[in-house]
Amino acid sequence: MKNGAERGNVWSIVLAGGDGVRTKEFIRRWLGHEKPKQYCTFVGSRSMFQHTLDRAAKLTPWERVVVVAARHHQDEVWPQLDGRPAGMVLFQPKNVDTAAGIFLPLTCILARDPEATVVIYPSDHFISPEGSFLSAVDQAVRGSTGLGGRPVLLAARPDGPELEYGWVKPGRSLERTGKASIQAVETFLEKPDEATAREAWATGSLWNTMVLAAKGKELWSLGWKCFSEMMSLFERLKKAINTTEELRVLYAIYEAMPRRNFSSHLLQCAPERLAVMEMKDVLWSDWGNPARIAGTLDKIGKPMAFAEEPLPFLYQG
Repeated sequence: MKNGAERGNVWSIVLAGGDGVRTKEFIRRWLGHEKPKQYCTFVGSRSMFQHTLDRAAKLTPWERVVVVAARHHQDEVWPQLDGRPAGMVLFQPKNVDTAAGIFLPLTCILARDPEATVVIYPSDHFISPEGSFLSAVDQAVRGSTGLGGRPVLLAARPDGPELEYGWVKPGRSLERTGKASIQAVETFLEKPDEATAREAWATGSLWNTMVLAAKGKELWSLGWKCFSEMMSLFERLKKAINTTEELRVLYAIYEAMPRRNFSSHLLQCAPERLAVMEMKDVLWSDWGNPARIAGTLDKIGKPMAFAEEPLPFLYQG
């Protein structure tokens, strides 16, 4: 894999704004207080957020790593950056679901680099081994580039009819990068009912990991197709970037920001403009509930660490 400095216009977006509602009580019992799961250290000496940051920086240089978090998480974010020189740290004025959480950093990136390719990383997922995952991300970036910037979703092979995941049905082959096959998306289903999930599982559909590589301009175009009322607000912000009006406009647009979900309102809206690539030899789990956390740790034979303070990060500039 090439070093990020050799990859041209590739940027990383680290999503860290979730409140972890379903894991809140579970974490409170362990720690004695509330803490969003992405800022917890379940295994080893780094939090999930720190694992994601360090992963992203292996593909892109630190100055092109963008963090987006909730304003009320600032006391978690700053200490956990711990020497990591992320290029931008953005705090949303309020949580209005995942579409705004992705299009806020995308707005800031495109204002600075109109030709950017972006990779989106949720920070509350378990991923192992790291090398195989990063190889898949690299292949997805190459695949997207070869397809004119088309969004390429990384997908995982399911082991059951999960109702809380998005399901992607692969179609015809579009591109090959190394050993990986990039396929068209026939259908995208976000959090289906049990009968639909069982049918998706039986017919070879995959789990959407929400890790995605795409040309920024292509995502911007999809935004206009799927939620134009939200995009007009981000167009206002884009024009204000690097001016004295930037912060005022940010708060103003969030007062009017509609609640839109990236998966159900964009991915499910335009499957014909997406591509999918199945990850090979990667254990992946969205740690959205306690059962998945416990199940994954049992699978890898690791006890839960739950370190309160992760070890210091030593930045090698």
